Amino acid sequence: MASIVPAMRALGAPVLIVMVLAMMLVPLPTFALDLLFTFNIALSLVVLMVASYTKRTLDFASFPSVLLVTTLLRLALNVASTRAVLLNGHTGTGAAGQVIESFAHVLIGGSFAVGIVVFAILTIINFVVITKGAGRIAEVSARFALDAMPGKQMAIDADLAAGSIDEKQARTRRKEVTQEAEFYGSMDGASKFVRGDAIAGIMILFINMIGGLAIGALQHGLSLETAINNYVLLAIGDGLVAQVPALVISVAAGLIVSRVGDEDIGKQIAGQLFSIPRALGLTSGVLTLLGVIPGMPHIPFLVLGALCGWAAWMLARIAARPAPAEAELPKAASNGEASWDDVTPVDVLGLEVGYRLIALVDKNQDGDLLSRIKGVRRKFAGEVGFLPPAVHIRDNLELHPSAYRILLKGVVVGEGQAFAGMYMAINPGHIKVPLAGTATTDPAFGLQATWIEARTREQAQAAGYTVVDAATVLATHLNHVMQSRAATLLGRAEVQDLLDHTRKYAPALVEDTVPKHVPFNTLQKVLRNLLDETIHIRDLRGILELVAEYQAVQDPEELTRLVRVGLAPAIIQYLYGPVQELGVMAIEPQLEQVLLSALPPQSAAPLDPGMGDLLCEQAAQAAAA
Repeated sequence: MASIVPAMRALGAPVLIVMVLAMMLVPLPTFALDLLFTFNIALSLVVLMVASYTKRTLDFASFPSVLLVTTLLRLALNVASTRAVLLNGHTGTGAAGQVIESFAHVLIGGSFAVGIVVFAILTIINFVVITKGAGRIAEVSARFALDAMPGKQMAIDADLAAGSIDEKQARTRRKEVTQEAEFYGSMDGASKFVRGDAIAGIMILFINMIGGLAIGALQHGLSLETAINNYVLLAIGDGLVAQVPALVISVAAGLIVSRVGDEDIGKQIAGQLFSIPRALGLTSGVLTLLGVIPGMPHIPFLVLGALCGWAAWMLARIAARPAPAEAELPKAASNGEASWDDVTPVDVLGLEVGYRLIALVDKNQDGDLLSRIKGVRRKFAGEVGFLPPAVHIRDNLELHPSAYRILLKGVVVGEGQAFAGMYMAINPGHIKVPLAGTATTDPAFGLQATWIEARTREQAQAAGYTVVDAATVLATHLNHVMQSRAATLLGRAEVQDLLDHTRKYAPALVEDTVPKHVPFNTLQKVLRNLLDETIHIRDLRGILELVAEYQAVQDPEELTRLVRVGLAPAIIQYLYGPVQELGVMAIEPQLEQVLLSALPPQSAAPLDPGMGDLLCEQAAQAAAA
């Protein structure tokens, strides 16, 4: 049974489309028409309710297809009802079923003129107002979504590089960005179906009226009055029973494409429309003033004015309630003798923030900096090869409220400013479009950037800027500092953890190498030298094998050189990828001897600066050739 339900869901849409097409060809009894018209109305209401409660446009990504299917269903019902009206209209107003007859009698009171006017008004509202507006919004949104795709992709890459998200989350976000652009593009085209449906409804109405009068008078010999009473009434009822669901679907389309944010639309409207008591108070005053004017209907204006005034008073009372008292700070410890408890150890890696940035750390204020720093440490461990020390975060009232600084063993190694609630728009280097905001520099990579408000985020992304929030700025800066100072972060404790981890899968190698043949300090120096040269130490097993192979070499610098040569394939692949051929540059033997003689410990004399500059210049020219 469990396997049947998914199969039935998969067959639902194709079966529905085949049934809709069959309705255009096969005559339907009046009972079937009533059932299908009722189903059409119910389907449109369900779509409207789902559109109202959907929080994001992508939560209803199938809406363009639903729009096409519902439009096709209405047109098929129009064809089926037109067939029934023209074939059986001479028998009376019940020829096309009770639903059409009820719409003709109840909604318009049986008046032809009223029916035509109501139908025309509904068509104008649907065609000119709602559908045209929704189509324009979808068109502009599709254009903005396409323009903003590069910036959003770069922002995702920045979050991934900062460790804020993992690969799976990055793939999900990239997929959502692509789906969003495709959704608005599909909505731009699907809105044309609704406009065409409105035009078809007008044409079908006149075809039913003119064709029905001709068939009734000429073929069935009805009097003109009877023919008008039967066919015109049925034509108007048929038009209304199709136009009302079309109007509901158009409203749903407008709600979908005009949505801003990811909040429930009912809560969003209520929260923003009634969030300012002064606005309701002024509205109450205007309504009360209109209610006391002689000749005006007093009761409606005064009642609504009183309701608005009461609502304004209640909202003002709620807003004036005092905030909950903050927890009392613990009393200062009494003066006493100094102890070792007063000596605070220096953190290996620390982050100090101003008081305005505390919200980025506080989970109660939706701060996610802690989780992003965890991602930075996880990414660092996966790339560099060892688990870095924990990052201790504390507030510092001596800092500027929006400033922060990164400390390594108590020494400031990075600092900058970030603004909670704002976004940094980073210029990749080729964008000329200016942004309204505070000019700054990306603290990690030194690129030109601008701090912007949240409302201009989409505009900046559409212009091609990489837009990231304040937490991402701090996490990226921290990641950059950790990567550039990885050698300093590798202490004795980290080296011991590395050996303990390697001992789990290569115990004999570890026991035979450290400290039996190579001292612990020498291994730590070799690993630090590699990190200083931006060579990652993920393959500690391979490094230990090379160290064991050259165990006779006790000089850490020479041992590092030999290990580096042994790691050449991994280094090349990390820098250039899996290339088949690597471009190299050879130097003259005489120059090689000069360079070797300038290296310690062979010579304490450094290389002449002028020769060094000339060598770099000629090497750059040779590489560019």
